[in-house]
Amino acid sequence: MTQITASQVKELRTITNVGMMECKKALQETAGDIEAAIKLLRERGLAVAAKKADRAANEGLIDIAISDNAQTGAMVEVNCETDFVAKNENFQAFVAELAQKALSLGDNELADAEKENLAFKVSEIGENLVINRNVTYKVQGAGAIGKYIHLGGKVGVMVEIGCENAANSGSAELVELGKEVALHIAAASPAALVRTELDPELVKSEQALYAKQVEGKPANIIEKILEGKMGKFYSQVVLVEQGFVKDPDITVQNLVEQTGKKIGDPLSIRRYARYQIGN
Repeated sequence: MTQITASQVKELRTITNVGMMECKKALQETAGDIEAAIKLLRERGLAVAAKKADRAANEGLIDIAISDNAQTGAMVEVNCETDFVAKNENFQAFVAELAQKALSLGDNELADAEKENLAFKVSEIGENLVINRNVTYKVQGAGAIGKYIHLGGKVGVMVEIGCENAANSGSAELVELGKEVALHIAAASPAALVRTELDPELVKSEQALYAKQVEGKPANIIEKILEGKMGKFYSQVVLVEQGFVKDPDITVQNLVEQTGKKIGDPLSIRRYARYQIGN
């Protein structure tokens, strides 16, 4: 039998992330041929992943990577079977690595791109793992991407803040505002950025509910009552109209405007994405 050195095993483990004993076994079976051993481990990893694929993966982790200039951001959700694995440093490092890779990919392209890498990790960790979804933002014009991770990776939010002055693009002020807005979204879970983006059926349902509540009241006050009730409804579900979680006396829109005045540049929230494990 070919003698396998510790350095060969270490090299193969560095390349594949598979356990030391599995690496040594693969090298022994391939007479020390690194390339052949990689291929063998890949085949075994895919086989293990296939066997575990029907096991429920309802736990997991969300992570977000932002480029150094804050012009690109990527958020990923990777599911596993147990909370024990979700809290494992190995798994957390793997999800962080996937978030970095997603920076150069389109929405929901990560699962196909990392199929073999995921199979290796399934073999290593011993649980079914699923790259559930990913989204990538690239700043549209001038602005910055902000992020916030909540509850140890159970909730993640990514936000694009827009500005008009290119000199402020990617600035610390915009990134910090993005973080504050993302923190708010994580806690308040708005249904839409602005009123016009709300699901029309949801709006109709609320209007019908309030109309029923004011049946029998004088016609001259019904319109004002309905307007007030819908206004309160919008303030609860529309991001820019919600009271900011850190200071409910101002709205999220007020927060954005205040930051814009400080730096002398009109700012806006262009879009956001909110992931939550299990939703």
